[in-house]
Amino acid sequence: MAYSITQTCCADASCVSVCPVNCIHPTPDEPDFGTTDMLYIDPSTCIDCGACTDACPVDAIFPADELTGPLRIYPEINAGFFDGKDGGSGDPAPNFHEWGPPVFSRVIPSDLPALKVAVVGTGPAGMYAVRDLLLHTDFRVTLIDRLPVPGGLVRYGVAPDHPATKKIGETFARFHAHPRVRLRLGLQVGRDVTTADLAAQHDAVIYAVGASADRRLGIPGEDLPGSTSATSVVAWYNGHPEATAETIDLSGERLAVVGNGNVALDVARVLLSDPDALASTSISPDALSRLRSSRLREIVMLARRGPEDAACTPSELRALIQHEDIELVVDADSWPVDTAFASEQGKLLRSLRRERVDYAGSPRSDRRRIVLRFNSAPTRVVGDDRVRGVRVTGDGGEVEISTGGVVRAIGYRGRPVPGLPFDEHTGTVPNTGGRVDGVPGAYVVGWIKRGPSGGIGANRRCAEETVGALLDDIASGVFTHGGASCFRRKSFLGR
Repeated sequence: MAYSITQTCCADASCVSVCPVNCIHPTPDEPDFGTTDMLYIDPSTCIDCGACTDACPVDAIFPADELTGPLRIYPEINAGFFDGKDGGSGDPAPNFHEWGPPVFSRVIPSDLPALKVAVVGTGPAGMYAVRDLLLHTDFRVTLIDRLPVPGGLVRYGVAPDHPATKKIGETFARFHAHPRVRLRLGLQVGRDVTTADLAAQHDAVIYAVGASADRRLGIPGEDLPGSTSATSVVAWYNGHPEATAETIDLSGERLAVVGNGNVALDVARVLLSDPDALASTSISPDALSRLRSSRLREIVMLARRGPEDAACTPSELRALIQHEDIELVVDADSWPVDTAFASEQGKLLRSLRRERVDYAGSPRSDRRRIVLRFNSAPTRVVGDDRVRGVRVTGDGGEVEISTGGVVRAIGYRGRPVPGLPFDEHTGTVPNTGGRVDGVPGAYVVGWIKRGPSGGIGANRRCAEETVGALLDDIASGVFTHGGASCFRRKSFLGR
């Protein structure tokens, strides 16, 4: 029986490299790679060896005949990806990897001393960079994070009810104790140390600081008490050390979430889930306690565009539809016609019940539920001393939704790194293939490099490009061994 990849796939392609028959697609050298929300196993060529399960860092791969409950649909989803594709399910012959002579794309000078590289950030982007440095070089790595514990996005950005996704943190954590790695926590660039300090004491610095700010709506009332960001809510229920108990007010029966991406779905799902079901997860004890006393019964998710532009991935939407404790409905006034869409999200949304929703008073449903309202752009957060509603425009004119709070979940944004150039428009550090423009010896990786797009696995390819640029600079002779003169004196890093 073939194996199947399921919802928690991080798409970092670790499984692709170990598959002996090339049955996992799209591979990193195929056009679809990075555009699908997960990878897929071709059941016609899978030889049931299980190598992929050992390589998967997030426990997303299982024998197809062992899948139960909501996961039973994934063998069909895996097989469906190959329908009509060359080399797909119509050809039962295994497609073995071709082995050729070794290729050495770069030669690093052998007379260089062991270089010192700092990596700022312990999230997925930084740890994939550390992994490549340890694998391909004999460099010594100083791993720096501003928080007192490592993990970054894996620890504080993944929903607590996605434990398999958080499991990749265990893979990264083994590098923290590597003999060529020194871990320095509670050290913030711009507060405790400058970019000039790091450059003086290291031959190169890779910044993997992510995108920790949130995008704003830019509408009146956005800063009223009761209006907050998904960034803050996610940090709160994940126990981020800088989160506060006042992050979100759960005393009302209805909440509006602006956005319909995966983070918006995470926020809505966690806030409405049965606290008893969350008790066995990594959720913050404070968050769990407050969710037990929550009066929240309805979350209205406001999508500024139509269902054809739904930002969530099919796997996350599918999991929410199958959630046992939460009812999912579509506001019929925001999507009056059952228009056909080619996207998988569109197909899933068409399966949902439509309902005309009265937003003037309290929710009328007895069940906890999420209402998806499309073509609804917020124009004003309403209230005097705190939020009491939000106005949205749509095909039917302006509507005011009575709500005790508003959470904006419309995307992340990078923050400037003092001492590095910053593009205010994109929220990124200007770079060329990971090389920071105008700053020799400085590199970027992850969302601060490419913007807040792509999940955990996308950082693997991103890190390969950045570390490759660093190694190319060394091999080409343009790399300056800037920190050598500082290695012998005591530094702020305790060397």
